[in-house]
Amino acid sequence: MDSRITMDFPLESRTFCIKSDHIVLPGGVTMAGYLPVEDGLVGYVSDSAPEGLTLLDRTDCWVAPGYVDTHIHGFVGRDVMDCDPAGIDEASLALVKHGTTSWVPTTLTQPAYQILDACSSVYEAVQGRPDDFMGARVEGIFLEGPFFTAGHAGAQNPANMIDPDVELFRSWQQACHGLICKSAIAPERDGSQEYCRELHEMGVAVALGHSSASYEEGLRAVASGATVFVHTYNGMDDLGHRDPGLVGCAMDTQGTYSELICDGFHVAPAAVRALIRAKGWQHMALISDCLRCGGMPDGNYTLGDLPIRLVGGIARLIMDDGSLGNIAGSSATLAGEVQKLASWGVVTPDQAIRMATEVPAASCDIDDVCGLLLPGRAADLNVLAPDLSVRETYLGGVRV
Repeated sequence: MDSRITMDFPLESRTFCIKSDHIVLPGGVTMAGYLPVEDGLVGYVSDSAPEGLTLLDRTDCWVAPGYVDTHIHGFVGRDVMDCDPAGIDEASLALVKHGTTSWVPTTLTQPAYQILDACSSVYEAVQGRPDDFMGARVEGIFLEGPFFTAGHAGAQNPANMIDPDVELFRSWQQACHGLICKSAIAPERDGSQEYCRELHEMGVAVALGHSSASYEEGLRAVASGATVFVHTYNGMDDLGHRDPGLVGCAMDTQGTYSELICDGFHVAPAAVRALIRAKGWQHMALISDCLRCGGMPDGNYTLGDLPIRLVGGIARLIMDDGSLGNIAGSSATLAGEVQKLASWGVVTPDQAIRMATEVPAASCDIDDVCGLLLPGRAADLNVLAPDLSVRETYLGGVRV
C-alpha cells in the first residue's frame, strides 16, 4: 500500500488527492482514477497518483460535486423571509453539513416590500461573508411568487397574489444587485408572456407553477421564454387525457427542466418514473423545497405568515379549526432525496447524483460556478458511501 494513502486527513488542508472507483465527472462520465485538489481547486483526473500529494483512499465511495439546491426556503429554524442575513448564514452552515454546497435562497408569496427586504438581506449576507466562511455558497435567489393563482395556492398566501410585473421584478433585482436567477409565475395570469420574454432577455429563468393553467397556456409561456416547471405535479392540475395541463406541458416540451421533490411524500415513485421516461433524467432537477423546519424536531413552525406543523417528516398547513391542510414544502435534504431516488430503481446512482448537482445548476444557468467537477473550479465535493449517504463534504477543498 502506498505510504501516502490515508483514511484520516487534517481538516484545514486544501491540497490532496482522492482515489476512487466512482468519480462523477461532466459529460455523463463516471470513472475510476485520482482526483487532485490543489489550493482548494479541482485538478485534472488521471489514472495514476500524482507525486507530492497526500492520497485519500475512497476506493469504494462515490466522489461527486456538492449538491446544488435551487428551490429551498430555509433550514434549522431559519427562513429567507425572516429578512435576516445572519439567518441565511446559519442555514448555510447547517446545509453544507448535509452535503449541499450551493443553494438558491427562495422567497414566498408575500407583500412586495417584504420580498424586497428578503432580497436585500440575501445580498447583505453574501457581501458580509469572510473568505474562509464554511457554509453553503449562495448562488442566486429564486422568487417563488407572488405571481400565482389561488386555485393551486398550496402553502402560498392567496391574499398576496398579483399579476406578473416586470418593473416590480426590476426593483427586487436592484435590491439584491442582480442575484435573482429564477422567478416563478402562473402562466394564465395577465402579462405572463411579456414577463417571460423580458426575463428571458435578462438571463433569468422563468418557472411555471402554483397554477391551473391549461396545456396551451403553458406552451405559450414556454414559447415566450419560460424554461422550468415548479415542483412538477405539485401545485398544478392533474394530468388528464383530454386536458394535459402543466404536467402534460412539462412532459411534452423539449429543452425545459422539471423540478421534482423526491422525499417520498410529494410524488409517488411511479409518477417520478413516468416523468423521467417522458422527459429524460437530464432535464429533471431534484429540489428540496425545504422550510425552516428542515433539520428540526416535529412541532409547530411558520411559513411566511402561515402556521405549519411538522409531523413525521411531513409539513402541513394548520387550518383555522386546528386541523391539518395542504402539504407545505418539505423538511428534506437533497442528500436524502438522492438516496430515495436511487433506492426506487428509477435511475442509476450516478444519474440520481447528477439530478441533484449538474441538472439543477443548469436549470438556473448557474452551472458556470457550481454543479460540476471541472479543473480550476473550487473543490466543492461530496464523498458518498456505497449507499449514497454523505460520508464527507469539502468546500473549497476544506473538509467540513
